[in-house]
Amino acid sequence: MLFISPPFGNYLNLPKTTPIKGSFTLEPRPGLLGQIYKTLYYSKEQGGWVNKIGLRNKGIDFAIDKYKNSWFPFYRNSVISIAILHENEIDKFIEKIPPDMSLEINVSCPNVNHTLVSQKLNGFLNPERKWCSIKLGPKTTNKEIRDYYNEGFRTFHCSNTLPVEDGGLSGPSLIPYTWNLTKHIKETYPDTIIISGGGIQTLETVDLYKNTGADHVSISSVCFHPWKFVSFYSLYCFHH
Repeated sequence: MLFISPPFGNYLNLPKTTPIKGSFTLEPRPGLLGQIYKTLYYSKEQGGWVNKIGLRNKGIDFAIDKYKNSWFPFYRNSVISIAILHENEIDKFIEKIPPDMSLEINVSCPNVNHTLVSQKLNGFLNPERKWCSIKLGPKTTNKEIRDYYNEGFRTFHCSNTLPVEDGGLSGPSLIPYTWNLTKHIKETYPDTIIISGGGIQTLETVDLYKNTGADHVSISSVCFHPWKFVSFYSLYCFHH
């Protein structure tokens, strides 16, 4: 499966793909367009896109309403990414979210002013969900992975943007981090399902991740370059 991560997963719903939408917080966090304008840029030095958007979104109620009421399966076939800012929000999220809504729990966004909640998350696990994954950061430790595994999580998405001075860096710089995470998780916990992403622009990187243990792959920043995305997507569909 090819996953399309945010922000592009919010808008694209293509054959042979699963969009990931969000990340949604409990309450709306306005100012998306302003933050994009002020913080998003391409760094030639670092070879990737940098942003400090900081989880600007319409809130989880918006996502749930779209999920329940959309006539088009744009949300029903999506994974909804959530980000928990305070531990006391966990029960409120669980109460609101339908038991069959596929989730990705973002524990690793570098663009928010405090650490996201990353413990006591097993209440989100539900056999009715097709997907319930943890979105790891590129520098996630082996102990943190073990803790998620012991909580019951078996699906991991490697990895989020790399923390840099001006925000989060996406693109090829993530490849060695994602490779190491994928290798460690699959060798240590062979019953896991791994979604590997970061710097994918060609099928060679897809093969690199899959040969390391990835079950699925995800893309995002390649979509900044429509011609590269169309070329990659066409080749991916042909070979898969």
